[in-house]
Amino acid sequence: QVQLVESGGGLVQAGGSLRLSCAASGRTFSYYAMGWFRQAPGKEREFVAAITWSRGRTYYADPVKGRFTISRDNAKSTVDLQMNSLKPEDTAVYYCAAERGSRSVLLGSSYDYWGQGTQVTVSS
Repeated sequence: QVQLVESGGGLVQAGGSLRLSCAASGRTFSYYAMGWFRQAPGKEREFVAAITWSRGRTYYADPVKGRFTISRDNAKSTVDLQMNSLKPEDTAVYYCAAERGSRSVLLGSSYDYWGQGTQVTVSS
């Protein structure tokens, strides 16, 4: 069992930055691929970014490439999402997720554990 707790959300103006953090507890964090997803009101949950457990390979959705950076600290059992140049369309609840099984990190259905989410609101 893995427990995930997100933090760092809030209200920011367009063009600003936020850093989300996800703290994991439970089983060995370093063996889990970690991902960030988001869900805006009235929309389906979508993939944002992911990082593998072995080589720390990163993946990003096209809308956030060049603006968001995912990173992990296995010693601290945390995964962060640095979000720069934020846009109003980035407004959503952001969820941290953990995957243990070498499935596709791009798919929400691959993940075994989810956090409760943190709200990010970008004003224009």
